[in-house]
Amino acid sequence: MLHNPHRITWTSEPVQEERDIPRYPFYQQTLPPPSTFSAWVLPILLFGLTVFTTLWAGALHVNTRPTTGAWDFLTKYPDSLLNGLPFSATLLGILVIHEFGHYVLARIHQVPASFPLFIPGPPQFIGTFGAVIRMRSPIMKRQALFDIGVAGPITGFLAAVIAVIVGLSFSYIVPKEHAFGLQLGEPLLLQGLAWLMFGPIPPTHDLVLHPIAFAAWFGFFVTAINLLPLGQLDGGHVAFAVLGKKQRQLAYITVPILLYLGLTGWPGWIVWVGMAGIVGLAHPPVTDPDVGLGKGRQWVAWGALAIFIMTFAPVPFSIG
Repeated sequence: MLHNPHRITWTSEPVQEERDIPRYPFYQQTLPPPSTFSAWVLPILLFGLTVFTTLWAGALHVNTRPTTGAWDFLTKYPDSLLNGLPFSATLLGILVIHEFGHYVLARIHQVPASFPLFIPGPPQFIGTFGAVIRMRSPIMKRQALFDIGVAGPITGFLAAVIAVIVGLSFSYIVPKEHAFGLQLGEPLLLQGLAWLMFGPIPPTHDLVLHPIAFAAWFGFFVTAINLLPLGQLDGGHVAFAVLGKKQRQLAYITVPILLYLGLTGWPGWIVWVGMAGIVGLAHPPVTDPDVGLGKGRQWVAWGALAIFIMTFAPVPFSIG
């Protein structure tokens, strides 16, 4: 996820040609360098903690020995943590590739950005709340906004596709009476790949995902969430770069749809709408709204829309 903490209004006269636009306003060119702690220590520390919590989560999900909870599992079977390696390595690999997609394009466009900051989470779920890259200044150019915003979802998606193909090869089908626990929504891409690998699955059976495929499923989920056309999400950056001020209208259409899905299916959508509303549904302006994206970027935008359609699940989770 790309996090741009600034909301600004540009008051200079319109500029007609891209070559006349300064890469940054003056205050961006004089930013002091980040501290060593902010630039290196904090990202490494958070990543190390997230490696631990995702290993813990992955090992807990495949545990078959008696335990009364996550902490009891850790204290009783600390040697089992490495059993979570397939899940942890896959999930963190997808997130790292997603975030470095943003980071590399930010460097190419000379936008100052931090290394990915991973957020540890409770092991009862997946052990992480994802990761963000902090932009130390606003992204002021339309093409840069598009490139940086779309790079993460596309690279993360490609990594997740490879992972899910590998993971499905280790997955298996069982009768529904032998399946229990968390039921995952089935995005269109996962349905298609499962059909190719297993054929039609009878309604009396369920597909049990290997931890690698389970992590890849979360890669799809993260991709779909980030491509929502809201505010400071990756999809908000992309939508604003493509549609300009019409991005706000698209956001206002998206919100009631998510609220409906939250009230009738997965309540988490209501939480996401609330978080997006706090940050802001509309996107800050750019300095060069009249500069075109070009046909290549337009095709990439259609590709991002296709990725969203293939990875979105209206009801991501349910208890079976």
